[in-house]
Amino acid sequence: MSNGSGMNMPMSNSSTKSMNMQMSFYWGKDVIVLFSGWPDSNPGMYVLALFFVLFLGAAIEMMTMLEAAVKPGTRPILGAFIQAGVYIVRMCFAYMVMLSVMSYNVGIFIAALAGHGIGFFVIKIRALTKETEQQYSSPDCIPSKI
Repeated sequence: MSNGSGMNMPMSNSSTKSMNMQMSFYWGKDVIVLFSGWPDSNPGMYVLALFFVLFLGAAIEMMTMLEAAVKPGTRPILGAFIQAGVYIVRMCFAYMVMLSVMSYNVGIFIAALAGHGIGFFVIKIRALTKETEQQYSSPDCIPSKI
């Protein structure tokens, strides 16, 4: 059975309970994120879910820095295992964010976007800071007296 904003689905064959699945974006704290019963219409748990999705989004972006963090001189097989492990965790986080956004809750969507934006900002500010430090630490950049 379907209405304009959602679709009723039976929870199991033997149960008469149904779960309303949103099929369009909506705003509200009544949402299921990743696990049934979470955050369960509790405003505090909804805020926690928002921060959790924000953290996951930021972590995904920041983990892109870790892929290149294998030290020179590391055995190639060990370096490959480290990079593969980081990639696996990053993809796990990415799929969790994707599933969270599929709840069609606007708050969760904004938290995911904000998390990705914050993570990207942290990466870029670190890269620019490092680049600036390298420019001013080279002997060619010593200002001459006039």
